[in-house]
Amino acid sequence: MRISRNRNWGHPNLVRFLERLGNQAPKIGWRGLLVGDMAQPRGGPMRGGHFSHQVGLDADIWLTPMPDRTLTRQEREEMMSTVVVAENGKDIDPKVWTPAHFAIIRAAAKDSDVSRIFINTAIKKALCREAGRDRAWLRKVRVWYGHDYHFHVRIYCPADSPQCTPDPPLPPGDGCSDRDLAYWFTDAVLHPKPSSSQSKERPPLRMADLPAACRQVLLAP
Repeated sequence: MRISRNRNWGHPNLVRFLERLGNQAPKIGWRGLLVGDMAQPRGGPMRGGHFSHQVGLDADIWLTPMPDRTLTRQEREEMMSTVVVAENGKDIDPKVWTPAHFAIIRAAAKDSDVSRIFINTAIKKALCREAGRDRAWLRKVRVWYGHDYHFHVRIYCPADSPQCTPDPPLPPGDGCSDRDLAYWFTDAVLHPKPSSSQSKERPPLRMADLPAACRQVLLAP
């Protein structure tokens, strides 16, 4: 989706994961994947955020069911995503959420290449409620701000990439306790107050600010 952004690039391991999940999706009731940002052609920082999408190991998967036809290029630019969280932010919207939403997130989390999945607190709450006895995969599903219309998948560092820094080990448990989720349902998080300090314009990014390996990208043919 939004292919004009040119962020539909990723490490071969990420591409293979998306292909696996896309092939599995119809078998579990999810017609197919609508993929948002991955990374830029040669990685690196993006204008407008998405700091975590620099190395080609991350992808956003929309929580919008794929239509039963191929989308046109214009539709992929203009089609709006589906928010599955209720307006008050405390649970999923039962008019939107389906068992297939649960199934596609669980399938992604169970993939052996997946290190983390980032999702909205209300969605995590629904996953915890619906998981039953099969709960080990929930440990990979972590709560983060936003993520009410997509889930963010991060795969493990490739074995042949020694400069890739892996995520720290996951904490024990499935992350479903009241203690795990309480903070994210506080009024300060659900209804943040506007910042009183004026946002300062960031200085231009320089090559010296990036890892030394980035110079190899600029010198490549």
